[in-house]
Amino acid sequence: MNERARDFLKKGAAELGIELTAAQLKRLDLFAEELKKWNRKINLTAITDDEGIAVKHLVDSLSLLKVVRGPARLLDIGSGGGFPGIPVKVVQPDLSILSVDAVVKKISFQKQAVRLLGFEGFEARHVRAETLVDEYPEYFDWVVSRAFSDIPSFVAMAMPVLKPEGRIVAMKGKNAAEEVAAAEEELQKMGAKVESVLDFNLPCSGDARSLVMIVKK
Repeated sequence: MNERARDFLKKGAAELGIELTAAQLKRLDLFAEELKKWNRKINLTAITDDEGIAVKHLVDSLSLLKVVRGPARLLDIGSGGGFPGIPVKVVQPDLSILSVDAVVKKISFQKQAVRLLGFEGFEARHVRAETLVDEYPEYFDWVVSRAFSDIPSFVAMAMPVLKPEGRIVAMKGKNAAEEVAAAEEELQKMGAKVESVLDFNLPCSGDARSLVMIVKK
């Protein structure tokens, strides 16, 4: 990334309460460069400029650490190019992460990124999330997603693999309040409820963001 983008990343993380070390900055920069390289061949993201990647992918992913902490097991559903799981793993290495997506090319990229970054305790798998329950019943402390527009569909996939005391986190934009209100009845039928909604502005861009925390009733 260019110097301005690296500055955005460092300042944006600091606004989230995360002081990135030189080693972490280097790894996030390395990941961004690999993302750009692969994106020229396969469609990983529509955001291709350095500043956009720094803020709308990396800082946005790191905002999950406002609520998520390790050591813990985390499942990232519909992770695409590895967001939020890969940036989060760089900063919070004691999270054991399973990152899943239904698009094989995106998982191929994630596997390459994992090799490049030398991660331990991070697995990228080409699998549909609804098939994970046989292997991981009530297994994860955290189930997160940045991809779902539909909260009930995400929660339906997350509930069977979530520990009884675990948390589901839906990463949302400006319409989170309306989405939560529309989902409440469906969540109740599933035996889930919204525990809290953390609203904030994304550093550097000012875009509205919300972390919707959902628990088993």
